[in-house]
Amino acid sequence: MKVIVPLLLLVVAASALSQSPSSESDPGLPHLRRQGTATQLIVDGKPFLMLAGELGNSSASSLDYMRPIWPKAAKMHLNTLLVPVYWELLEPTEGTLDFGLVDSAIFSAQVYGLHIVFLWFGSWKNSMSCYVPAWIKSDQDRFPRARISNGKAQEILSPFYAVNKETDARTFAALMKHIRTIDGTHHTVVMVQVENEIGMIPEARDCCEKANAAFQDQVPADLMNSLTKNKEALVPELLKAWQDAGSRSSGTWEEVFGKGTHTDEIFMAWYFADYTNFVARQGKKEYPLPMYVNAALIRPGYRPGQYPSAGPLPHLMDIWRAAATAIDFLAPDIYFKNLTEWCERFDRSGNPIFIPEAGNNQSVANAYYAFARHNAMGYSPFSVESLADQDNNEVAKGYEVLQQLEPLIVEHQGKGTMNGVLLDSASQSERIQLGDYTIMFRHEYGWKYAVRTGPDTPRVGGMVIMLSKDEFLVAGTGVMVSFWPRSPDDATVGIISMDEGTFVDGNWVAGRRMNGDQDNQGREMHLPSGMFTMQKVKLYRYK
Repeated sequence: MKVIVPLLLLVVAASALSQSPSSESDPGLPHLRRQGTATQLIVDGKPFLMLAGELGNSSASSLDYMRPIWPKAAKMHLNTLLVPVYWELLEPTEGTLDFGLVDSAIFSAQVYGLHIVFLWFGSWKNSMSCYVPAWIKSDQDRFPRARISNGKAQEILSPFYAVNKETDARTFAALMKHIRTIDGTHHTVVMVQVENEIGMIPEARDCCEKANAAFQDQVPADLMNSLTKNKEALVPELLKAWQDAGSRSSGTWEEVFGKGTHTDEIFMAWYFADYTNFVARQGKKEYPLPMYVNAALIRPGYRPGQYPSAGPLPHLMDIWRAAATAIDFLAPDIYFKNLTEWCERFDRSGNPIFIPEAGNNQSVANAYYAFARHNAMGYSPFSVESLADQDNNEVAKGYEVLQQLEPLIVEHQGKGTMNGVLLDSASQSERIQLGDYTIMFRHEYGWKYAVRTGPDTPRVGGMVIMLSKDEFLVAGTGVMVSFWPRSPDDATVGIISMDEGTFVDGNWVAGRRMNGDQDNQGREMHLPSGMFTMQKVKLYRYK
Protein backbone atom coordinates (compact mmCIF):
# COMPACT_ATOMS: atom_id res chain seq x y z
CA MET A 1 0.00 0.00 0.00
CA LYS A 2 1.32 3.44 -0.90
CA VAL A 3 -0.30 6.54 0.57
CA ILE A 4 0.97 9.91 -0.63
CA VAL A 5 -0.50 12.93 1.12
CA PRO A 6 0.40 16.61 0.70
CA LEU A 7 1.52 17.86 4.09
CA LEU A 8 -0.71 20.94 3.85
CA LEU A 9 -3.80 18.71 3.61
CA LEU A 10 -2.72 16.89 6.76
CA VAL A 11 -2.45 20.15 8.65
CA VAL A 12 -5.90 21.27 7.47
CA ALA A 13 -7.44 17.89 8.28
CA ALA A 14 -5.97 17.92 11.77
CA SER A 15 -8.13 20.88 12.75
CA ALA A 16 -11.26 18.90 11.95
CA LEU A 17 -10.36 15.97 14.21
CA SER A 18 -10.68 15.68 17.95
CA GLN A 19 -7.71 16.35 20.19
CA SER A 20 -5.15 13.62 20.73
CA PRO A 21 -6.23 10.95 23.21
CA SER A 22 -4.63 10.55 26.60
CA SER A 23 -4.42 7.49 28.84
CA GLU A 24 -7.42 8.95 30.71
CA SER A 25 -9.59 9.30 27.60
CA ASP A 26 -8.32 6.03 26.11
CA PRO A 27 -7.23 3.55 28.82
CA GLY A 28 -5.83 1.25 26.12
CA LEU A 29 -3.43 3.89 24.80
CA PRO A 30 0.16 2.74 25.40
CA HIS A 31 1.61 4.65 28.34
CA LEU A 32 4.06 4.28 31.21
CA ARG A 33 3.02 3.46 34.78
CA ARG A 34 4.88 2.90 38.01
CA GLN A 35 4.67 -0.36 39.95
CA GLY A 36 6.79 -0.19 43.08
CA THR A 37 10.31 0.66 41.93
CA ALA A 38 9.56 -0.35 38.32
CA THR A 39 8.25 1.61 35.36
CA GLN A 40 6.14 -0.56 33.08
CA LEU A 41 4.77 -0.12 29.59
CA ILE A 42 0.99 -0.46 29.67
CA VAL A 43 -0.78 -1.54 26.47
CA ASP A 44 -4.53 -2.04 26.33
CA GLY A 45 -4.66 -1.64 30.09
CA LYS A 46 -2.11 -4.37 30.90
CA PRO A 47 1.66 -4.41 31.54
CA PHE A 48 3.51 -5.40 28.39
CA LEU A 49 7.04 -6.83 28.31
CA MET A 50 8.77 -6.21 24.98
CA LEU A 51 10.45 -9.38 23.73
CA ALA A 52 11.78 -7.39 20.85
CA GLY A 53 14.17 -7.34 17.94
CA GLU A 54 15.45 -4.38 15.97
CA LEU A 55 15.67 -4.47 12.21
CA GLY A 56 18.89 -3.71 10.38
CA ASN A 57 19.16 -0.08 9.32
CA SER A 58 17.96 -0.55 5.74
CA SER A 59 15.61 -3.53 6.05
CA ALA A 60 12.38 -1.55 6.39
CA SER A 61 13.07 0.47 3.24
CA SER A 62 11.74 -2.30 0.97
CA LEU A 63 8.37 -4.05 1.10
CA ASP A 64 9.77 -7.06 -0.74
CA TYR A 65 12.71 -7.34 1.63
CA MET A 66 10.41 -7.15 4.65
CA ARG A 67 7.90 -9.72 3.44
CA PRO A 68 9.70 -12.85 4.77
CA ILE A 69 10.89 -11.09 7.95
CA TRP A 70 7.46 -10.85 9.59
CA PRO A 71 6.82 -14.62 9.86
CA LYS A 72 10.45 -15.15 10.88
CA ALA A 73 10.05 -12.69 13.77
CA ALA A 74 6.91 -14.46 14.94
CA LYS A 75 8.65 -17.86 14.81
CA MET A 76 11.42 -16.51 17.05
CA HIS A 77 8.75 -15.65 19.67
CA LEU A 78 9.19 -11.89 19.31
CA ASN A 79 6.20 -9.84 20.34
CA THR A 80 7.66 -6.50 19.20
CA LEU A 81 9.70 -5.33 16.22
CA LEU A 82 11.68 -2.08 16.19
CA VAL A 83 11.16 -0.60 12.72
CA PRO A 84 12.94 2.44 11.24
CA VAL A 85 11.00 5.24 9.55
CA TYR A 86 13.27 7.08 7.13
CA TRP A 87 12.69 10.80 6.67
CA GLU A 88 14.10 10.70 3.11
CA LEU A 89 11.55 8.06 2.06
CA LEU A 90 8.66 9.52 4.06
CA GLU A 91 9.09 12.98 2.52
CA PRO A 92 11.04 12.62 -0.74
CA THR A 93 9.57 15.91 -1.96
CA GLU A 94 9.13 18.73 0.52
CA GLY A 95 5.58 18.87 1.78
CA THR A 96 4.43 15.56 0.26
CA LEU A 97 4.44 12.49 2.49
CA ASP A 98 4.50 8.85 1.43
CA PHE A 99 3.16 6.59 4.21
CA GLY A 100 3.33 3.35 2.23
CA LEU A 101 6.15 1.79 4.27
CA VAL A 102 4.63 2.90 7.57
CA ASP A 103 1.21 1.48 6.74
CA SER A 104 2.65 -1.79 5.49
CA ALA A 105 4.61 -2.24 8.70
CA ILE A 106 1.56 -1.62 10.89
CA PHE A 107 -0.73 -3.91 8.91
CA SER A 108 1.87 -6.68 8.64
CA ALA A 109 2.51 -6.53 12.38
CA GLN A 110 -1.21 -6.95 13.02
CA VAL A 111 -1.32 -10.03 10.76
CA TYR A 112 1.52 -11.70 12.69
CA GLY A 113 0.41 -10.63 16.15
CA LEU A 114 3.33 -8.26 16.74
CA HIS A 115 3.65 -4.78 18.15
CA ILE A 116 5.90 -2.04 16.74
CA VAL A 117 8.30 0.53 18.12
CA PHE A 118 8.95 3.02 15.34
CA LEU A 119 12.44 4.53 15.12
CA TRP A 120 12.37 8.05 13.69
CA PHE A 121 15.47 8.35 11.52
CA GLY A 122 15.05 12.10 11.21
CA SER A 123 17.73 14.75 11.67
CA TRP A 124 20.31 12.33 13.07
CA LYS A 125 21.13 8.67 12.77
CA ASN A 126 24.38 7.51 14.45
CA SER A 127 25.29 11.21 14.78
CA MET A 128 25.11 11.85 11.05
CA SER A 129 22.27 13.34 9.02
CA CYS A 130 22.33 10.50 6.54
CA TYR A 131 18.57 9.90 6.34
CA VAL A 132 17.43 13.49 5.79
CA PRO A 133 15.84 14.09 2.37
CA ALA A 134 17.88 15.17 -0.62
CA TRP A 135 16.14 18.53 -0.69
CA ILE A 136 17.62 19.22 2.75
CA LYS A 137 21.07 17.75 2.07
CA SER A 138 21.50 19.83 -1.08
CA ASP A 139 20.43 23.17 0.45
CA GLN A 140 23.05 24.01 3.08
CA ASP A 141 22.17 27.71 3.02
CA ARG A 142 18.64 26.99 4.17
CA PHE A 143 19.49 24.01 6.38
CA PRO A 144 22.85 24.78 8.04
CA ARG A 145 25.34 22.10 9.01
CA ALA A 146 27.38 21.65 12.14
CA ARG A 147 30.98 22.74 11.74
CA ILE A 148 34.19 21.72 13.47
CA SER A 149 36.76 24.19 14.82
CA ASN A 150 38.46 24.73 11.44
CA GLY A 151 35.12 25.80 9.95
CA LYS A 152 34.58 22.67 7.86
CA ALA A 153 30.94 21.59 7.52
CA GLN A 154 29.95 18.11 8.63
CA GLU A 155 27.28 15.67 7.47
CA ILE A 156 25.36 16.75 10.58
CA LEU A 157 22.47 19.21 10.78
CA SER A 158 23.24 21.88 13.34
CA PRO A 159 20.82 21.94 16.30
CA PHE A 160 21.33 25.74 16.61
CA TYR A 161 19.08 26.72 13.69
CA ALA A 162 15.33 26.83 14.18
CA VAL A 163 14.59 25.90 10.56
CA ASN A 164 16.20 22.51 11.06
CA LYS A 165 14.20 21.50 14.13
CA GLU A 166 10.97 23.06 12.88
CA THR A 167 11.17 21.17 9.58
CA ASP A 168 11.94 17.89 11.36
CA ALA A 169 9.17 18.49 13.91
CA ARG A 170 6.60 19.32 11.23
CA THR A 171 7.18 16.01 9.47
CA PHE A 172 7.40 14.01 12.71
CA ALA A 173 4.10 15.48 13.88
CA ALA A 174 2.49 14.47 10.58
CA LEU A 175 3.85 10.95 11.06
CA MET A 176 2.38 10.72 14.57
CA LYS A 177 -0.92 12.11 13.29
CA HIS A 178 -1.02 9.41 10.62
CA ILE A 179 -0.19 6.64 13.09
CA ARG A 180 -3.02 7.79 15.31
CA THR A 181 -5.41 7.84 12.34
CA ILE A 182 -4.77 4.26 11.24
CA ASP A 183 -3.72 2.66 14.53
CA GLY A 184 -5.31 4.73 17.29
CA THR A 185 -7.78 1.97 18.17
CA HIS A 186 -5.52 -1.05 17.52
CA HIS A 187 -2.44 0.11 19.51
CA THR A 188 -0.06 -1.84 17.31
CA VAL A 189 2.52 0.92 17.71
CA VAL A 190 3.43 1.07 21.40
CA MET A 191 6.37 3.46 21.51
CA VAL A 192 8.52 5.76 19.37
CA GLN A 193 12.26 6.46 19.38
CA VAL A 194 13.00 10.09 18.48
CA GLU A 195 16.14 10.36 16.29
CA ASN A 196 18.92 7.77 16.65
CA GLU A 197 22.18 7.83 18.64
CA ILE A 198 22.45 11.61 18.67
CA GLY A 199 25.94 13.04 19.11
CA MET A 200 28.62 15.33 17.73
CA ILE A 201 31.71 13.98 15.97
CA PRO A 202 34.64 14.27 15.32
CA GLU A 203 34.89 17.08 17.88
CA ALA A 204 33.05 17.60 21.14
CA ARG A 205 30.89 20.51 20.02
CA ASP A 206 29.47 22.33 17.03
CA CYS A 207 31.56 25.38 16.10
CA CYS A 208 29.18 27.01 13.62
CA GLU A 209 28.53 30.74 14.01
CA LYS A 210 25.39 30.39 16.11
CA ALA A 211 26.92 27.67 18.27
CA ASN A 212 29.94 29.83 19.07
CA ALA A 213 27.69 32.73 20.02
CA ALA A 214 25.58 30.49 22.27
CA PHE A 215 28.70 29.09 23.92
CA GLN A 216 29.78 32.59 24.93
CA ASP A 217 26.29 33.43 26.20
CA GLN A 218 24.85 32.71 29.63
CA VAL A 219 23.84 29.19 30.58
CA PRO A 220 20.04 29.10 30.12
CA ALA A 221 18.09 29.92 33.27
CA ASP A 222 16.01 26.75 32.90
CA LEU A 223 19.14 24.62 33.22
CA MET A 224 20.51 26.60 36.16
CA ASN A 225 17.17 26.36 37.94
CA SER A 226 17.06 22.61 37.38
CA LEU A 227 20.61 22.15 38.69
CA THR A 228 19.88 24.18 41.79
CA LYS A 229 16.54 22.50 42.48
CA ASN A 230 17.93 18.97 42.05
CA LYS A 231 21.44 19.51 43.39
CA GLU A 232 21.28 16.66 45.91
CA ALA A 233 20.17 14.17 43.23
CA LEU A 234 22.47 15.12 40.35
CA VAL A 235 24.60 12.41 38.78
CA PRO A 236 28.12 12.57 40.28
CA GLU A 237 29.92 13.51 37.06
CA LEU A 238 27.80 16.61 36.43
CA LEU A 239 27.78 17.65 40.08
CA LYS A 240 31.58 17.47 40.24
CA ALA A 241 32.03 19.63 37.12
CA TRP A 242 29.69 22.23 38.56
CA GLN A 243 31.27 22.20 42.03
CA ASP A 244 34.83 22.24 40.69
CA ALA A 245 33.97 25.47 38.85
CA GLY A 246 32.59 27.06 42.02
CA SER A 247 28.90 26.03 42.01
CA ARG A 248 27.92 29.32 40.37
CA SER A 249 24.24 30.10 39.94
CA SER A 250 24.80 31.89 36.63
CA GLY A 251 27.47 32.61 34.05
CA THR A 252 28.76 31.46 30.69
CA TRP A 253 29.21 27.75 30.04
CA GLU A 254 32.90 27.86 30.93
CA GLU A 255 32.24 30.00 34.01
CA VAL A 256 29.66 27.52 35.30
CA PHE A 257 31.32 24.22 34.34
CA GLY A 258 34.98 25.12 33.74
CA LYS A 259 37.12 24.86 30.63
CA GLY A 260 37.50 21.58 28.78
CA THR A 261 35.82 19.13 26.47
CA HIS A 262 33.51 18.13 29.32
CA THR A 263 31.95 21.60 29.13
CA ASP A 264 31.77 21.45 25.35
CA GLU A 265 29.82 18.23 25.76
CA ILE A 266 27.48 19.59 28.44
CA PHE A 267 26.78 22.59 26.20
CA MET A 268 25.98 20.42 23.19
CA ALA A 269 23.84 18.07 25.27
CA TRP A 270 21.56 20.94 26.24
CA TYR A 271 21.00 22.02 22.64
CA PHE A 272 20.66 18.50 21.25
CA ALA A 273 18.12 17.76 24.00
CA ASP A 274 16.23 21.01 23.43
CA TYR A 275 15.98 20.26 19.71
CA THR A 276 14.82 16.69 20.34
CA ASN A 277 12.33 17.89 22.91
CA PHE A 278 10.77 20.24 20.37
CA VAL A 279 10.41 17.42 17.85
CA ALA A 280 8.95 15.03 20.42
CA ARG A 281 6.56 17.62 21.83
CA GLN A 282 5.10 18.38 18.40
CA GLY A 283 4.63 14.66 17.83
CA LYS A 284 2.96 14.10 21.18
CA LYS A 285 0.48 16.86 20.44
CA GLU A 286 -0.78 14.63 17.65
CA TYR A 287 -0.49 11.25 19.36
CA PRO A 288 1.09 10.98 22.85
CA LEU A 289 2.78 7.61 22.72
CA PRO A 290 5.76 7.03 25.05
CA MET A 291 8.92 8.42 23.46
CA TYR A 292 12.58 7.81 24.22
CA VAL A 293 16.06 8.56 22.90
CA ASN A 294 18.86 6.01 22.53
CA ALA A 295 22.55 6.43 23.25
CA ALA A 296 25.68 5.22 21.53
CA LEU A 297 27.91 4.22 24.44
CA ILE A 298 31.51 5.17 25.20
CA ARG A 299 34.39 2.91 24.26
CA PRO A 300 37.02 2.67 27.00
CA GLY A 301 39.47 5.56 26.81
CA TYR A 302 37.49 7.53 24.24
CA ARG A 303 36.88 11.26 24.71
CA PRO A 304 33.94 13.43 23.60
CA GLY A 305 34.03 13.65 19.82
CA GLN A 306 35.78 10.30 19.51
CA TYR A 307 32.48 8.88 20.66
CA PRO A 308 29.23 10.71 19.77
CA SER A 309 29.58 13.66 22.13
CA ALA A 310 26.58 14.99 24.06
CA GLY A 311 24.22 12.09 23.44
CA PRO A 312 21.78 10.87 26.12
CA LEU A 313 24.52 9.25 28.20
CA PRO A 314 24.43 8.60 31.96
CA HIS A 315 26.85 11.39 32.89
CA LEU A 316 24.63 13.84 30.95
CA MET A 317 21.33 12.42 32.18
CA ASP A 318 20.39 15.52 34.18
CA ILE A 319 21.04 17.81 31.22
CA TRP A 320 18.81 15.75 28.97
CA ARG A 321 16.06 15.43 31.57
CA ALA A 322 16.07 19.18 32.17
CA ALA A 323 15.88 20.11 28.48
CA ALA A 324 13.86 17.23 27.01
CA THR A 325 10.82 16.97 29.25
CA ALA A 326 8.76 15.41 26.43
CA ILE A 327 11.17 12.45 26.33
CA ASP A 328 10.10 9.73 28.75
CA PHE A 329 13.45 8.01 29.24
CA LEU A 330 16.99 7.47 27.96
CA ALA A 331 17.97 4.07 26.59
CA PRO A 332 21.37 2.41 26.07
CA ASP A 333 22.40 0.58 22.90
CA ILE A 334 24.65 -2.08 24.43
CA TYR A 335 27.16 -3.90 22.26
CA PHE A 336 29.90 -4.13 24.89
CA LYS A 337 30.44 -7.08 27.22
CA ASN A 338 29.91 -5.02 30.38
CA LEU A 339 26.13 -4.93 30.05
CA THR A 340 25.67 -5.07 33.82
CA GLU A 341 27.69 -1.88 34.28
CA TRP A 342 25.72 0.05 31.66
CA CYS A 343 22.40 -1.13 33.09
CA GLU A 344 23.50 0.11 36.51
CA ARG A 345 24.49 3.49 35.10
CA PHE A 346 21.21 4.02 33.24
CA ASP A 347 19.06 2.62 36.06
CA ARG A 348 19.25 5.70 38.25
CA SER A 349 17.44 8.98 38.89
CA GLY A 350 14.17 7.22 38.08
CA ASN A 351 15.20 6.42 34.51
CA PRO A 352 13.49 3.21 33.32
CA ILE A 353 15.48 0.54 31.49
CA PHE A 354 14.81 -0.45 27.90
CA ILE A 355 17.61 -1.91 25.76
CA PRO A 356 16.58 -1.09 22.16
CA GLU A 357 19.81 -2.43 20.66
CA ALA A 358 22.09 -5.24 21.76
CA GLY A 359 24.53 -7.32 19.77
CA ASN A 360 22.67 -10.24 18.23
CA ASN A 361 25.68 -12.43 19.02
CA GLN A 362 25.22 -11.85 22.75
CA SER A 363 23.54 -14.33 25.05
CA VAL A 364 19.84 -13.80 25.60
CA ALA A 365 20.68 -14.39 29.28
CA ASN A 366 21.17 -10.61 29.10
CA ALA A 367 17.41 -10.23 28.75
CA TYR A 368 16.70 -12.43 31.77
CA TYR A 369 19.08 -10.32 33.83
CA ALA A 370 17.66 -6.99 32.61
CA PHE A 371 14.04 -7.97 33.20
CA ALA A 372 14.64 -9.36 36.69
CA ARG A 373 17.44 -7.14 38.08
CA HIS A 374 16.54 -3.83 36.48
CA ASN A 375 12.79 -4.18 35.79
CA ALA A 376 13.46 -3.59 32.09
CA MET A 377 10.51 -2.89 29.81
CA GLY A 378 12.14 -4.66 26.89
CA TYR A 379 15.22 -6.13 25.27
CA SER A 380 16.05 -6.05 21.57
CA PRO A 381 18.89 -7.71 19.62
CA PHE A 382 19.94 -5.66 16.60
CA SER A 383 19.46 -6.91 13.03
CA VAL A 384 17.39 -9.74 14.40
CA GLU A 385 16.29 -10.76 10.89
CA SER A 386 19.87 -11.73 10.03
CA LEU A 387 19.92 -14.58 12.55
CA ALA A 388 19.93 -18.06 11.03
CA ASP A 389 17.89 -21.06 12.19
CA GLN A 390 14.83 -19.07 13.16
CA ASP A 391 13.18 -21.98 14.97
CA ASN A 392 16.15 -22.88 17.14
CA ASN A 393 18.55 -19.96 17.49
CA GLU A 394 19.54 -18.28 20.75
CA VAL A 395 16.78 -15.67 20.54
CA ALA A 396 14.08 -18.20 19.71
CA LYS A 397 15.06 -20.49 22.59
CA GLY A 398 15.44 -17.71 25.12
CA TYR A 399 12.29 -15.84 24.12
CA GLU A 400 10.15 -19.00 24.10
CA VAL A 401 10.64 -19.31 27.86
CA LEU A 402 10.34 -15.56 28.48
CA GLN A 403 7.08 -15.56 26.54
CA GLN A 404 5.69 -18.07 29.03
CA LEU A 405 7.08 -16.09 31.97
CA GLU A 406 5.86 -12.66 30.88
CA PRO A 407 2.76 -12.54 33.16
CA LEU A 408 4.84 -13.62 36.15
CA ILE A 409 7.66 -11.17 35.39
CA VAL A 410 5.39 -8.13 35.08
CA GLU A 411 3.54 -9.19 38.23
CA HIS A 412 6.78 -9.17 40.25
CA GLN A 413 8.62 -6.21 38.72
CA GLY A 414 9.30 -3.45 41.22
CA LYS A 415 8.26 -5.47 44.27
CA GLY A 416 11.61 -6.81 45.45
CA THR A 417 10.56 -10.42 44.87
CA MET A 418 12.67 -11.06 41.76
CA ASN A 419 16.32 -10.80 40.78
CA GLY A 420 18.67 -11.79 37.98
CA VAL A 421 22.31 -12.68 37.44
CA LEU A 422 24.85 -12.76 34.61
CA LEU A 423 27.96 -14.93 34.85
CA ASP A 424 31.01 -15.22 32.63
CA SER A 425 34.78 -15.49 32.89
CA ALA A 426 34.99 -12.20 34.81
CA SER A 427 32.25 -13.08 37.30
CA GLN A 428 31.63 -16.79 37.82
CA SER A 429 29.39 -16.67 40.89
CA GLU A 430 26.98 -14.31 42.62
CA ARG A 431 24.92 -14.38 45.80
CA ILE A 432 21.54 -12.70 45.94
CA GLN A 433 19.02 -12.51 48.73
CA LEU A 434 15.27 -12.99 48.48
CA GLY A 435 13.03 -13.37 51.48
CA ASP A 436 14.57 -15.65 54.10
CA TYR A 437 17.11 -17.15 51.71
CA THR A 438 20.53 -16.49 50.24
CA ILE A 439 20.66 -17.92 46.73
CA MET A 440 24.03 -18.79 45.20
CA PHE A 441 24.39 -18.83 41.44
CA ARG A 442 27.53 -20.44 40.00
CA HIS A 443 28.64 -20.75 36.41
CA GLU A 444 28.04 -24.26 35.16
CA TYR A 445 31.70 -24.54 34.14
CA GLY A 446 32.66 -24.62 37.82
CA TRP A 447 30.87 -27.97 38.13
CA LYS A 448 33.10 -31.00 37.59
CA TYR A 449 30.49 -32.72 35.43
CA ALA A 450 29.93 -29.75 33.10
CA VAL A 451 30.19 -30.38 29.37
CA ARG A 452 32.40 -27.66 27.88
CA THR A 453 31.69 -26.52 24.34
CA GLY A 454 35.00 -24.69 23.84
CA PRO A 455 37.96 -23.08 25.59
CA ASP A 456 36.11 -19.87 26.47
CA THR A 457 33.74 -19.35 29.36
CA PRO A 458 30.43 -18.33 27.75
CA ARG A 459 28.00 -15.87 29.27
CA VAL A 460 25.18 -17.59 31.15
CA GLY A 461 22.58 -16.44 33.63
CA GLY A 462 18.98 -16.29 34.60
CA MET A 463 16.36 -15.04 36.99
CA VAL A 464 14.76 -16.15 40.23
CA ILE A 465 11.22 -15.24 41.31
CA MET A 466 9.94 -15.71 44.86
CA LEU A 467 6.48 -17.26 44.48
CA SER A 468 5.88 -17.63 48.22
CA LYS A 469 7.90 -17.73 51.44
CA ASP A 470 9.56 -21.05 50.62
CA GLU A 471 8.89 -21.47 46.89
CA PHE A 472 10.93 -20.11 44.00
CA LEU A 473 10.96 -20.31 40.23
CA VAL A 474 14.35 -20.17 38.51
CA ALA A 475 14.76 -19.71 34.74
CA GLY A 476 17.80 -19.36 32.54
CA THR A 477 20.77 -21.25 31.16
CA GLY A 478 24.14 -22.61 32.26
CA VAL A 479 23.89 -22.07 36.02
CA MET A 480 24.12 -24.08 39.22
CA VAL A 481 21.87 -22.79 42.01
CA SER A 482 22.00 -23.57 45.72
CA PHE A 483 20.06 -22.21 48.68
CA TRP A 484 21.19 -21.09 52.13
CA PRO A 485 19.50 -19.56 55.16
CA ARG A 486 19.72 -15.79 55.17
CA SER A 487 20.10 -15.66 58.97
CA PRO A 488 23.06 -17.44 60.63
CA ASP A 489 21.03 -19.92 62.71
CA ASP A 490 22.99 -23.07 61.75
CA ALA A 491 20.03 -24.41 59.84
CA THR A 492 20.44 -26.28 56.57
CA VAL A 493 18.14 -25.58 53.65
CA GLY A 494 16.69 -28.70 52.16
CA ILE A 495 14.66 -29.30 49.02
CA ILE A 496 11.16 -30.69 49.41
CA SER A 497 10.59 -30.83 45.68
CA MET A 498 12.09 -29.60 42.44
CA ASP A 499 10.20 -29.78 39.15
CA GLU A 500 11.02 -28.71 35.65
CA GLY A 501 8.03 -27.47 33.74
CA THR A 502 6.34 -24.99 31.47
CA PHE A 503 3.52 -22.49 31.57
CA VAL A 504 0.51 -23.22 29.38
CA ASP A 505 -2.07 -20.43 29.15
CA GLY A 506 -0.53 -18.95 32.28
CA ASN A 507 -0.78 -22.15 34.31
CA TRP A 508 2.22 -24.10 35.57
CA VAL A 509 2.48 -27.60 34.13
CA ALA A 510 5.05 -29.70 35.97
CA GLY A 511 7.28 -32.05 34.03
CA ARG A 512 9.97 -34.22 35.59
CA ARG A 513 10.40 -34.36 39.35
CA MET A 514 14.11 -33.56 39.85
CA ASN A 515 14.67 -34.97 43.38
CA GLY A 516 17.55 -37.25 42.53
CA ASP A 517 20.69 -37.00 40.48
CA GLN A 518 19.22 -33.91 38.80
CA ASP A 519 19.32 -31.91 42.07
CA ASN A 520 22.50 -33.55 43.38
CA GLN A 521 20.46 -35.43 45.97
CA GLY A 522 18.74 -32.36 47.34
CA ARG A 523 21.68 -29.97 47.28
CA GLU A 524 21.44 -27.79 44.16
CA MET A 525 19.67 -26.97 40.93
CA HIS A 526 21.19 -27.21 37.46
CA LEU A 527 19.90 -25.28 34.44
CA PRO A 528 22.02 -26.68 31.58
CA SER A 529 23.62 -24.50 28.92
CA GLY A 530 22.65 -24.80 25.27
CA MET A 531 19.00 -24.30 26.19
CA PHE A 532 16.74 -22.13 28.33
CA THR A 533 14.65 -23.91 30.95
CA MET A 534 12.79 -23.23 34.16
CA GLN A 535 12.37 -25.14 37.40
CA LYS A 536 10.23 -24.66 40.47
CA VAL A 537 11.63 -25.51 43.90
CA LYS A 538 10.07 -25.82 47.38
CA LEU A 539 12.44 -25.43 50.32
CA TYR A 540 12.49 -26.25 54.03
CA ARG A 541 14.98 -25.97 56.89
CA TYR A 542 16.42 -28.57 59.22
CA LYS A 543 19.11 -28.78 61.91
